[in-house]
Amino acid sequence: MTRRPRPKIVTLTDAAATRVQEIMASSAKPYLRVGVNNGGCAGMEYVLDYADAPEPFDELVEDHDVKILIKADAVMFLLGSVIDHETTRLASKFVFRNPNQTDACGCGESVTIVPAKLEA
Repeated sequence: MTRRPRPKIVTLTDAAATRVQEIMASSAKPYLRVGVNNGGCAGMEYVLDYADAPEPFDELVEDHDVKILIKADAVMFLLGSVIDHETTRLASKFVFRNPNQTDACGCGESVTIVPAKLEA
């Protein structure tokens, strides 16, 4: 029986990887931690932070030479997500393209996410 390869929890676009590498170059912490928290009018918010080391049960994803720690309670909500970075005349921000996201608030700061459904 052949096992299917495990999908990456998150991937970075070239633009996101470049921006993360720029930001991380000025940080003493070697990891980017990605998670979701309850909050906002749509129910959940994406969270990005620096990290010194993995916490118990964190998932490590390496993409474009960036070490990303995924909080254990966020894995099923982030599975298959692509993190991009966009710059406009008025803003510069990370954008999540998440197949598990079903809605977002009007301001775009919070989202509704359902856990990924794994195929058998």
